[in-house]
Amino acid sequence: MASEDVVGKSTGESAVTTIVNFAEEAKLAREGVKAPGQAILSVCKSLVAGGVAGGVSRTAVAPLERLKILLQVQNPHSIQYNGTIQGLKYIWKSEGFRGLFRGNGTNCARIVPNSAVKFFSYEQASSGILWLYRQQSGNEDAQLTPVLRLGAGACAGIIAMSATYPMDMVRGRITVQTEKSPYQYRGMFHALGTVYREEGFRALYKGWLPSVIGVIPYVGLNFAVYESLKDWLLKSNPYGLVEDSELSVATRLGCGAVAGTIGQTVAYPLDVIRRRMQMVGWKDAASVVTGEGKSKAPMEYSGMIDAFRKTVHHEGFGALYKGLVPNSVKVVPSIAIAFVTYEVVKDVLGVEMRISD
Repeated sequence: MASEDVVGKSTGESAVTTIVNFAEEAKLAREGVKAPGQAILSVCKSLVAGGVAGGVSRTAVAPLERLKILLQVQNPHSIQYNGTIQGLKYIWKSEGFRGLFRGNGTNCARIVPNSAVKFFSYEQASSGILWLYRQQSGNEDAQLTPVLRLGAGACAGIIAMSATYPMDMVRGRITVQTEKSPYQYRGMFHALGTVYREEGFRALYKGWLPSVIGVIPYVGLNFAVYESLKDWLLKSNPYGLVEDSELSVATRLGCGAVAGTIGQTVAYPLDVIRRRMQMVGWKDAASVVTGEGKSKAPMEYSGMIDAFRKTVHHEGFGALYKGLVPNSVKVVPSIAIAFVTYEVVKDVLGVEMRISD
């Protein structure tokens, strides 16, 4: 999305990275200016914390992530995965425990550079947008509005996604291949080299356009829903959730979960199309990938619009939401694990956590 991973855009990037980290780090950055050495060290520690949190949370929900991708691309006339529980059981039975985590190494390997690029891009975009805003408004004390933060977040999401997209592309293929696949990618670097040699450089960016388009509503809705929920809760204080003008970690987590669920649901069709386009040109694709008519051969798409048209024509509108259930199921635990891990690692590294509204 959806933004793996914005929100690491996946998941499109994880939701806590997109929702919590961007929003809170932006506020911290605006509160004061540190010495250059301290600022660089603080950023590095935050990146390490974000990378560890992303890796731990992605690994914890890796089986659901793999099942989601398999459901997105499987042949509708050769169904092997039919629902969340049945799908997980089938993977366990046919491929064993390791099958549940196929492709997770590649996914984790892209999180650190993705987080690094995303944080750096967000800081640069925020600074540039704030400078322009102050110039236009004539107010040197003006601060970023929620809308401007959305713009900075979208820019960061697109840049980070583009920089690490080849890794996401091969992750999709590694995730889809099974023990019975006629050809096996042995790992991320082998997959990158093989795709480059056999299909060319452009193949590494198949599905990039729907990914870029999906980042905008996904990241935008994440920020908008998260900030709006927080503001509403602080003003109305339902059920006494506000204590000392602050929201608890659990309440913020709930806001993030709601924002992540809404954002990924709206952007999900673009994620399905992205995954299907990534399979195009893979001559040794496993028979699980989607086919046309009753064929088990992978379907060919000439572009994003053609992929949408063929998917709806052959499988109906519901095909655009294949895998949504396991994707939704993993949202809350992914956010919870990432959020807790992020704070624990920052504590260990001695990074001061100042969360304010």
